[in-house]
Amino acid sequence: MNFDYNEEQQLLADSVRRFLQKDYDFEARKKIVASPQGWSAQVWSQLAEMGLTGLPFSPDYGGFGGGAVDLMGVMEAFGEALVVEPYLPTITGALFVARGGSAEQKRAILPAVVEGRMKLAFAHIERKQGEKLGVVGAPMADKLVVSSGSGLFLIDSARGEMKPYHTLDEMRAADVVLHGAKGEPLGGGLELIEEVVDFATALVCAEAVGAMKFACDTTLEYLKTRKQFGVPIGTFQALQHRMVDMYISYEQAKSMACLACSKVDQAENSVERSRSVSAAKIKIADSARHIGQEAVQLHGGMGMSEELKVSHSFRRLTVAAQQFGDADHHLERFASL
Repeated sequence: MNFDYNEEQQLLADSVRRFLQKDYDFEARKKIVASPQGWSAQVWSQLAEMGLTGLPFSPDYGGFGGGAVDLMGVMEAFGEALVVEPYLPTITGALFVARGGSAEQKRAILPAVVEGRMKLAFAHIERKQGEKLGVVGAPMADKLVVSSGSGLFLIDSARGEMKPYHTLDEMRAADVVLHGAKGEPLGGGLELIEEVVDFATALVCAEAVGAMKFACDTTLEYLKTRKQFGVPIGTFQALQHRMVDMYISYEQAKSMACLACSKVDQAENSVERSRSVSAAKIKIADSARHIGQEAVQLHGGMGMSEELKVSHSFRRLTVAAQQFGDADHHLERFASL
C-alpha cells in the first residue's frame, strides 16, 4: 500500500509543524505545563482557526469530512512537539456524538467543537459504578461522554466531582465521580465504543510515531556532537548499530500506524479494522519501549533530566504504549478475532 501523504495532507502536516516550531517550542511548552491550567486556551483557539478541530466531522456541521489518514500528519506533528492540549480527547468524544448522537445533539455540539468553543472527554475506565478513572482531558472538558454498561451518556462535566492531576506525560486528567449525575443517552452501545476507540487508538499510534521521530533525530544529533577521547561518540560502531536499530523500529512503527489509520477509514468489516489496529498497537508499544529507552541511554545521565526534551518524549512514549490497551491486551484481542 502507498504510505505517502497526498498533497493536501502533506501541506496540512507541514503547516501544523511550522506553527508548532514557531509558537510551541519546548520552552513555551514548559510554561504551559507549569501554568495553573496546564494547557493553553490561546493555542487551542489557534488549532481551531487552522481547522484542526473540524477535520473528522461532516461539512454539515462546519467540518471537513476527513478520516484517520487525514489526521495522521497532524498527530505526528503533535507527537514531535508533545502537545498537551486536549485534542484527542475532544475528537474522541465528539466522534461518539457524530456517530451515535441524535440530530439535535449533533446540531448542539458538533459546530461548537469545530469552532473550538467546546471540549469533550471520554470517561470509560471504571473503578466502581459511578466513578471513572484517568479521564484524560476531563479538567478542561465542557461535556463528558460516559460509558455505562452497554450504553453511552452525554453529561455536563460540571455535574461530576473532579479530582484533577497531571499524568506522567504532563497531560491533564481527572478521576470523576458521577453519582446521581443525569445525562442524555447516546446511541450505538458497545459496537460504537469499539469503533471510536479503534479510531482513537490509530491516532495514538500516529502521535507516538511523531514522538519516536523526535527521539531518533535528537539522539542522532547528540551522537554527532558529544565527544569522548577527542572524537564524536557517533563514530563508535556499537553506537551506530544501536542508532540504526532505532530508525528501523521507527520505520516499522510508522508503517503499522499507516495501516491502522487506513483500516479504520476503509476496512471491509469490524474484524479487519480491529485486527489491524491491535497489530499496530502491539508494534507501537514495542517500538515506543525500544526507542524511548535507547534515546535516554544514549544521552547518558542527561537523558532523564527535566531540561532535555528527550526525557519528556520518553514519558509520552511510555504512556502511549499503554493508552487504549497495552501490548498484552492487544495480543489477546488480536488472537481472539
